[in-house]
Amino acid sequence: MTPETIYNVGQEAMLVAVKLTAPVLIPSLVVGLLIAMFQAATQINEMTLTFVPKLIVIGAVLMILGPWMLQMYVDYFQEAIRDIPHLIG
Repeated sequence: MTPETIYNVGQEAMLVAVKLTAPVLIPSLVVGLLIAMFQAATQINEMTLTFVPKLIVIGAVLMILGPWMLQMYVDYFQEAIRDIPHLIG
């Protein structure tokens, strides 16, 4: 294995990881920001107020995009296993 091969495998793994986590993290971040702005405007200092809306948004995103995310994960690992002989040889 050459250093370029290791770099390419690592880069592809990181790209898949970002593609799998971004659809969950970005809506959660937006909901948290909106609730934080609401809390700042109304001076409500309840720390648990953001938990339920974030949980609902994450659940909805996983229900909608879950099959796509799972298919991407399976495709990546099938390709990685298929490429093992080329990576070693």
